[in-house]
Amino acid sequence: MSSPPVPGNPEPGRYEIRLRGQLDQRWSGWFDGFTLTSQRDGTTTLTGSVADQAALHGLLRRVGDLGVTLISVTIPNDEKRDRS
Repeated sequence: MSSPPVPGNPEPGRYEIRLRGQLDQRWSGWFDGFTLTSQRDGTTTLTGSVADQAALHGLLRRVGDLGVTLISVTIPNDEKRDRS
């Protein structure tokens, strides 16, 4: 039996994390299976799934540990539709 998600503690899901600068693909293992994509505007997008908010915060701590500027954290549009 599973319980409904608690407000402020969403269920597992996919996220897009945008960073200033372009990270080399060798960092992908450090980001627990997230896909790194270099954008033409000089940013990097990390795309992948996390189990819960605690895992998301852990991932964001890794970004901070690198000293990279965090631009945004978003839920991809296809994921938003699936949740509604």
